[in-house]
Amino acid sequence: MQVPKEFEEYTRQIMGEELYATFSQALEAKPPVSIRLNPYAPTASVPSATPVPWSRYGYYLEERPNFTFDPLLHSGCYYVQEASSMFTEHVLRTLLHHPSPISSLPSGRLGGGLTALDLCAAPGGKSTCALSVLPEGSTLYSNEPIRQRAQILSENLQKWQLPAAHPSSIVTNNYPRDYRKAGLMFDIILADVPCSGEGMFRKDEGAIREWSPENVERCWRLQREIVSDIWPCLQPGGFLLYSTCTFNTHENEENVRWICEELGAEPIQVPIEDDWHITGSLLPDFQVPVYRFIPGRTRGEGLFMAVLRKVGEPLPAPLPKKGRHLETTKLNIMEPTFLNEIQEAADAPHVKTDYRQAISYLRREAIVLPEDTPRGPVVVTFMGQSLGMAKNIGNRANNLYPKEWRIKSTYIPENYEAILRHTE
Repeated sequence: MQVPKEFEEYTRQIMGEELYATFSQALEAKPPVSIRLNPYAPTASVPSATPVPWSRYGYYLEERPNFTFDPLLHSGCYYVQEASSMFTEHVLRTLLHHPSPISSLPSGRLGGGLTALDLCAAPGGKSTCALSVLPEGSTLYSNEPIRQRAQILSENLQKWQLPAAHPSSIVTNNYPRDYRKAGLMFDIILADVPCSGEGMFRKDEGAIREWSPENVERCWRLQREIVSDIWPCLQPGGFLLYSTCTFNTHENEENVRWICEELGAEPIQVPIEDDWHITGSLLPDFQVPVYRFIPGRTRGEGLFMAVLRKVGEPLPAPLPKKGRHLETTKLNIMEPTFLNEIQEAADAPHVKTDYRQAISYLRREAIVLPEDTPRGPVVVTFMGQSLGMAKNIGNRANNLYPKEWRIKSTYIPENYEAILRHTE
């Protein structure tokens, strides 16, 4: 793989010859494929898979299947996520048992549990990860400022259907400064900030073409602006998970140092295992707990993460209000219409489909249901999992699957090669 000369020279300098040689060799290798199971879906196993060591629900696959044509992906049984990013799950579990336990913070903004914000959330990997870990009664705001990406985020979170008592999610299409103006406060903020994308070189050749020293400069400045805008929304005693998918220290250690010095953040150490091969700080004069996933050392793509605590005594929780809080009306909330329809139709008849019928349904084609199917709204299922709604009118069923979510390809595999082993 031919990387930009400036990138090679700088990265070799900060990594050293031995680590850079390991990294450079890994760039020529095929990237690993991994998925993370939905803990709220029925128990499933992943044959021919190796667990991701820092994730309770993550697995490496031996090869990359055609995920588009797996109905269980569309039903939210699992999420296709790069393994390094699953470290979020381990970090959140650790914070729930921190010596200054985050669970004791007087959140209460929405009536109990924790309030969390995934600030730059699309397409939804870290948000679905957080929803798998946050305690019951918590609320996760998942935000994406770019409208088209926010729609994809909303789709993925709606498919990640949760029981009512477990964490709920609100998808917004706003900028960090909008949250500051709204006055919302959070116990946890995930800030996977826009970056120069060096950690994606192996998976995306476009990231190589778009890289430049000037872009790195723009990114680290933007990242500081984003953190400055959202910092007032972090509850004193709360935690910021700052992360990028890049390697340079300008966007990573130097920004973390700036957050500590300018905003008064306290770096938090997270326990890790030696055999995870996570690398620490590459900035010699800044040796604080940070976590680097470098291809060749760790089995995954490039990731940098630092866990930062906002020093201070937690603020008292406001008195609960009836209905939607005033603060949320200042945000552009994307209503989960598909999920609402599924929940409202919980008592509607569930109709089983075979594989070809399921794919036809996901392509938003008209499908023929069994003769004994009651007329009216029904829930279409595959292997016991809800795919969406249809309206049975007798000789056929009107497909109510969201048009913008449909599988556009006309190809249908001859056989269904299940990624998950799952019984109804």
